[in-house]
Amino acid sequence: MGEVELRRLLAANLLRALAIVLTAVVPPLVLEGFSVLGTHLTWLSVCSACVGTLGVILHLVLKPSPSPKRRSFAHKISRFLKCCVYFFMSCILFHAVIVLYGAPLIESVTETFLFAVLLSTFTTLQCLCVLGPNVQTWIRVFSKNGAMSVWESSLQITTVCSVLGAWFGAFPIPLDWDRPWQVWPISCSLGATFGYMAGLIIAPLWIHWNRKQLTYKSR
Repeated sequence: MGEVELRRLLAANLLRALAIVLTAVVPPLVLEGFSVLGTHLTWLSVCSACVGTLGVILHLVLKPSPSPKRRSFAHKISRFLKCCVYFFMSCILFHAVIVLYGAPLIESVTETFLFAVLLSTFTTLQCLCVLGPNVQTWIRVFSKNGAMSVWESSLQITTVCSVLGAWFGAFPIPLDWDRPWQVWPISCSLGATFGYMAGLIIAPLWIHWNRKQLTYKSR
């Protein structure tokens, strides 16, 4: 495992974490009355758009999973369209799962869907950038010892941390504290965001500490 690749991963993850921080700091300077809690739906949209755009740019610049052969323009367009379909399906799937876990079915549909988009941005979009729309590759990566690069190990960690963060974020909602951040889906989306940011920091550190065991041999 090359130290250069690990440094590239660390730099990319720090940029993603910084982008999330900036989505809470920069918009108030431009949009009057903007705040993460007060205008939470706007922040969800801004955060999803910024993290998603940065993720795509980093993929194009760093090329964590270069193709072994040149692809035709038609193939690239087909791949792009498949990724768009997969991302939309992920948003719908997350929305359905969130409703099954107790979110309002009819009320707060916009809030639930934007939360699903945020989760998809933290998980599915990153997987699409690195792994592409290949279901078999996804199954291989998220199986035990399935990662074959530092990027795939980072995907495992950030995806799990994002989902766990969203799950833990739901715990305070039913409590009668009457806090503004208990309104759906603020605590869940903040939990997912903090979980994702924690995963971004934990991933390169965990890979560094376990680098002797992580040989990433081709299979």
